[in-house]
Amino acid sequence: MNPVGAAADARHRELGLTDSEYDLICERLGREPNEVELAVFSLMWSEHCGYKHSKKLLRTLPTEGPAVVMGPGENAGAVDVGDGLAVAFKVESHNHPSAVEPFQGAATGVGGILRDVFAIGARPIATLDSLRFGELDSERSRFLLDRAVAGIGHYGNSIGVATVGGEIAFEHPYEHNCLVNAMCLGIAPRERLIRSAAAGVGNHLVLLGARTGRDGIGGASVLASAELDEDEDKRPSVQIGDPFEEKKLLECCLELLDRGLLASLQDLGAAGLSSSSSEMASKGEVGIDIDVSKVPLREAGMEPFEIMVSESQERMLCVVEPPRLDAVLATCTEWEVRATVIGEVTDSRRLRVLDDGEVVGDMPVEALVDDCPLYDLEPERPTRQIYPAPRATLRDDASPRDKLLALLASPGVASKRWAYEQYDSVVGSRTVRRAGAGDAAVLMLAPDGGTGAIAVAIDGNGRRVAVDPYTGAAEAVLECAFNLACVGAEPLGLTNCLNFGNPEKPHIAWQLIEAVRGLGDACRELGVPVVGGNVSLYNEGSEGPIYPTPVVGMVGSLPDPARVPGMGFAREGDTIALIGSFTHSLPGSELWKLEGRLGEGLPELDLASHAEALEIVRAAVRSGLISSAHDVSDGGLACALAECCIAGGLGARVEYHHGEGGDELLFGEGPGGVVVSGTHEALADLATRAGEVGFAMIGHVGGNSLEIAAGAARLNLPVVDLRTAWERALPDLLS
Repeated sequence: MNPVGAAADARHRELGLTDSEYDLICERLGREPNEVELAVFSLMWSEHCGYKHSKKLLRTLPTEGPAVVMGPGENAGAVDVGDGLAVAFKVESHNHPSAVEPFQGAATGVGGILRDVFAIGARPIATLDSLRFGELDSERSRFLLDRAVAGIGHYGNSIGVATVGGEIAFEHPYEHNCLVNAMCLGIAPRERLIRSAAAGVGNHLVLLGARTGRDGIGGASVLASAELDEDEDKRPSVQIGDPFEEKKLLECCLELLDRGLLASLQDLGAAGLSSSSSEMASKGEVGIDIDVSKVPLREAGMEPFEIMVSESQERMLCVVEPPRLDAVLATCTEWEVRATVIGEVTDSRRLRVLDDGEVVGDMPVEALVDDCPLYDLEPERPTRQIYPAPRATLRDDASPRDKLLALLASPGVASKRWAYEQYDSVVGSRTVRRAGAGDAAVLMLAPDGGTGAIAVAIDGNGRRVAVDPYTGAAEAVLECAFNLACVGAEPLGLTNCLNFGNPEKPHIAWQLIEAVRGLGDACRELGVPVVGGNVSLYNEGSEGPIYPTPVVGMVGSLPDPARVPGMGFAREGDTIALIGSFTHSLPGSELWKLEGRLGEGLPELDLASHAEALEIVRAAVRSGLISSAHDVSDGGLACALAECCIAGGLGARVEYHHGEGGDELLFGEGPGGVVVSGTHEALADLATRAGEVGFAMIGHVGGNSLEIAAGAARLNLPVVDLRTAWERALPDLLS
C-alpha cells in the first residue's frame, strides 16, 4: 500500500515517518490515518519513544539480580535495600531541548526524572547530573553551561530535592549537541510501589496536575529523534517547567498511594497523553478511551492532535476505581492539584480519542506500542579515527610539574564548585557525603526507618569511548563501581543513558553495538543488573556526531555511614598505597587531550581481577582500616594524589616505579586504581589480602608539598599551588 497523493507524503515525512512505516500504519489500521492518528503514531514510532534502533541491543543487557524489585519497562527501576524499603532510580536525557533552550531544557529534565521516580510510589530524595558541553573558549558553550546549571538549580532547589553529585565535561564534539542527563533516586516502602499497567474495565482515567498547552508539542520525542538543525526555530518545542506545581503533584500522588486509592499511575513525559495512555493500556492488555474536550487547557483553540501530543510538564495520569473517585478528588483538592476525569478503561484493546463524545482517533494499542518497527543496525568499524584531534593547549616541552598544573586547571579535571554550590545538596537531611566531597554521594536511610545508608554515583567518559567503544563503556561501569567501593558500598543496580549519534550511519551503529557489549560484559562480571535507562540518539549536526557517551548511574548499600572515609589525606605520617590492577593508558587521556592527541585503542580489561579488587577495597573501607580512599580517574595517578592533598590540606611524598615512562606512570588513565592511606600496620594487614589484585605501598602523608618520583620523572609542588590551579580554573574561565 502506498500513501495517496503528495499531501499524504508530506504529512508523514514531516513527522519523521518513512514511507514504509506509513505503509505499515495504513496496513494496521486498514485505511489511511487521520490527523490525530498520524500525530500519535509519529510519536509512538519515534526513536525516543519506540527505541526502534536500540531495543534489540538493550535486550542483551543483564536485568536480573537478587535485589531487583522492578526492572526495565517501568517508569523507574527499583532495588531492595532491606528493612522493607526499596530505592527507585533512573537516568534520562534532555539533550536536544537543552541545546535549544538550556534553562528550561535542563529544568524540565530534572522535573521529568523526578516524576519517573514518584510515578512508581517512591519519594525522590536526590538527583545527580551528567553534563557535557563544548570547550569553554566558546561563547555558546559558556552560555549553555551557565543556563543549564541555573535551570537544574532552579528546579531542584525549588522542589526541595537535594542535588548530591554529578559530572561535567568539556569537549569540542559537544559544541552543538550538549548533553544534559539527569538521574534521580527515591525511597519507598516496598509495598507502596505501584506499576503503570492500566486495569479494571470501567475504571476512570484521571489526569492530575497542570493544564495542557502548546509548549512542548513534539518536544522531547521529536527533538530527540532526528539530528539537530540549528537553522530551524525549535524553541516552542521546549517544555516550560513549574517546580512548585510539581511539588504539590508529588505530595498529592504519594498521599493517594499511601491511602491505596490508585489502581495505577503513569508520568506524562515524551509524547504526553499519547504515550502514557497507550503504554498503560499495552501493559494492562486493555483499551482506553480519552475525551480531549475534558482535558484542562492552558490556551483556547487547541486541536485534538495537539492535546494528545503536548508535552506540557507537571502532569500525571492515573486509573481510579469508581468507588474511590470521590476520595481521590477530595485529596487533590486538599493539595490544590487539578484532577479531571478524561476517560475510562475499556476491553477494546484500542486507544480511542474522542472530542466531546465524537471519535476523532481509533488505533489498536498493539499497533502503537508493540508493532513499532525494530531495525537491525548495519555496523561497520571505521578504518581510522572519525573524530579530529583536540586543539593542543600544552607546550611540547612542558615539564611534569607544568603538566600536573595544566591538568588540574583543565575544565574537565578542575573543581566544579562553581556549579554544585548553586545546588542545595543537603535539603531533606539525608546527605552524609555531598557533591564535591568524594567519589560517591552517601545518603542515610534512617529518616524512613531503615538502617545503614545508600551510595550513588554517575560516570561516563565519551573521549575514551571514542578511542575504544567496548573498553571505554566497560570502564564507565568500573569507574562507577570503584566510586561506590571508596565509600564501602556494594552495587545493587545500574541505570544507563546511551548518548550517541545517528545509528543509521554504519560507524555510529558500530560504536553503539560495541558500547552496549562492553556495558553488558562489565555488569555481568560485577553481578550488577541493569534496572532501566534511556537512549538518546541522533546527537549530531553539521560538524559531525558527539563522542559516543554511555553514562551509567549506580546505586549501592553500605552498613555504617559513620565509617566512610574522606577522599583527602587525613593524618601526618600515614602510609599511602595503591590498590588494584591499575593500567596506565595515554590514548584518550586528559594529558593527550591537552597535547592535541586522541589515539585509538585501550588496554584490554581483566574484569575478573577488577571485581576482586572492588571486594577488597569495599571490605577495607567497611572495616575502618583506612583513613582515606580515592579512585584514580581523569588525569591519572598524579591528579588523584593532588586531589587527595587538596582535600586533606596535607602534602605527600610518593615513589612509584612500574617499568613505564614518566608520563604513563604519572598521567596515564584506566580503571582499577584506588589511592588509600592509613597506618602502616593497617596497610600491611591489607597488603596480605590485596596482593593478588595489585597492591603497592608508594609513600607517606606529610608536609606542605606533593613530591612524586615516577620512573625518571620528578615533580614537587606546594599544596597551595595545586589548590589554586584546581579551584580557580572554572571561575576564571567563566568570569
